[in-house]
Amino acid sequence: MNTAQFIPNSFSKSIDNFKVTWQTPSNIALVKYWGKSDPQIPKNASISFTLNNCHTITSIQFEKNVILSEVERFTPQFELFFEGKKKEEFKPKIAQFFERIKAYCPYIFEYRMTIESENSFPHSSGIASSASGLSAIAMCLLSLEKELNSELTAEFINKKASFLARLGSGSASRSVEGPLVVWGNHPAIEGSSDLFGVKFPHKVHSIFENYQDTILLVDKGEKQVSSTVGHQLMHNHPYAENRFKQANENLEKLSEILQNGEIKEFINLVESEALTLHAMMLASNPYFILMKPNTLEIINKIWQYREEHKSNICFTLDAGANVHVLYPLDEKKAVETFIERVLSKHCQKNQYICDNTGLGAKKL
Repeated sequence: MNTAQFIPNSFSKSIDNFKVTWQTPSNIALVKYWGKSDPQIPKNASISFTLNNCHTITSIQFEKNVILSEVERFTPQFELFFEGKKKEEFKPKIAQFFERIKAYCPYIFEYRMTIESENSFPHSSGIASSASGLSAIAMCLLSLEKELNSELTAEFINKKASFLARLGSGSASRSVEGPLVVWGNHPAIEGSSDLFGVKFPHKVHSIFENYQDTILLVDKGEKQVSSTVGHQLMHNHPYAENRFKQANENLEKLSEILQNGEIKEFINLVESEALTLHAMMLASNPYFILMKPNTLEIINKIWQYREEHKSNICFTLDAGANVHVLYPLDEKKAVETFIERVLSKHCQKNQYICDNTGLGAKKL
């Protein structure tokens, strides 16, 4: 694995103060990854839709340290505010992230950082908040690096930001670009890598352009089992190796489906992937269930609607109880009416988010 390309040379330029703001999206995997090895290397390749409305906005103020103690010289100095409030409980994960990227961003240890972040969606409820959050921090760090080295290209910045974000949250590697991103080395995807996400390299059929995703907020609370713990349970999982093989085969199938516009095959594969993800949770030891009764109610009503209306609606799930309702743009009006009248009653406080595929990170 060639990680040396991400280690910067010394900088001739010096900056005392710098502030930057990035908006980066969440994403929803169509072919899931579940299981990884150190350092954040996926056991199988995955592909996701980049979202548009579900995003994190993060600002970082960098202030150069004038005098550093021996401890400060090797410890990231930062304060973290989430939605206007200081969040000490979030700091250990971010500190661990900064430690992991020390070799690739040594310059950040010369600054005191004030990180201010907010989500457009509920934190820790199965809408990949770590994906958008860590990718936003990574883009801010690369903006500072660009100020220190003006020769960095946009292509390199995206690649390194994805590489860094992955070291904080695997799925964050897929939140830098869009609308379709592959993470994980796969022979069918040119340029794919375990180290960073890459844009899907093929032309997508028009039916999958501006694809719609309405996220039904079945449960906005904290998950009882974190994704980190879930991934670890794949190490001794009795079905792990077959699952990794299945996922890689499914990604190759999905690549053809996306190019050829085979929407019925898309529905079958995407729903199977979602249920397989949760089947891995049910079959692990210790076992756990992240779906709620209303998750199942919604799934059954989607199947019923699809049959009765000859619709191309389908669902996918992330590692949580919420349901992502996927459908093509030409069904937007009909499906949103169905969601409002039928499915919303199974959501917490009738809440849901209408979203669609997006293009990735934006500097604000």
